[in-house]
Amino acid sequence: MEWTEQGIVLGTRRYGEANAILELMTRDHGRHLGLVRGGSASRLRPLLQPGNRVSATWRARLDEHLGLYVVEALDVRAASFLDLSHALYGMTHVAALCRLLPERDPHPEVCDALDEIVGRMTDARWTGPAMVRFELQMLTELGFGLDLESCASTGATQDLIYISPRSGRAVSRSAGEPWRDRLFRLPTFLVNQELVPTAEELADGFAATGFFLNRHVLEPRQLTLSDARAHFIQSLTRAMAL
Repeated sequence: MEWTEQGIVLGTRRYGEANAILELMTRDHGRHLGLVRGGSASRLRPLLQPGNRVSATWRARLDEHLGLYVVEALDVRAASFLDLSHALYGMTHVAALCRLLPERDPHPEVCDALDEIVGRMTDARWTGPAMVRFELQMLTELGFGLDLESCASTGATQDLIYISPRSGRAVSRSAGEPWRDRLFRLPTFLVNQELVPTAEELADGFAATGFFLNRHVLEPRQLTLSDARAHFIQSLTRAMAL
């Protein structure tokens, strides 16, 4: 078995004295692991940092085997994260989200979105709303997508300002007013992608996506949101205030 594809490094772990097990996100082969000979040595370590884009050739005798990777650098962008705490935490967070997907199960839209968000991770003002949208996309890929197109109560498509924690659907101003203290606020940047969110709207977005990720995805697996997510949001808030 053999294939060659571009991939985004999600992480590595040491294997033996000098080797490493590399975890990539690829379009056609999904989240895929393989052994890199010498991957823990100083020559290859910079190449295998999370966020880098590489060309990888995977070989194995049988498809179910771990297999071997041979990798070449395409975009060594992880170095640009080193002085930006929001980028470091953000990369750790998106990698953790991708690990919720089944191994070797293709999710090309997620791979494309991951490549875009990692490629612009240093831009704090762009990354904030992009991360909320990425979390929404992950909910959809995992079967728990939110419906923000029409009101859950009336079917209206205008003046949608709330999200129901029960149904995951948008709620209009008039329908949600009696229960506004029990509803999430729907940030305008999720309705119109051209709008730049305020710090409060960004917090509203993360509050909603965090709730649904916990409720539908993490708690059933006896998991919690990673500390990296909280640190990312804190670092991002500081970066945006500069």
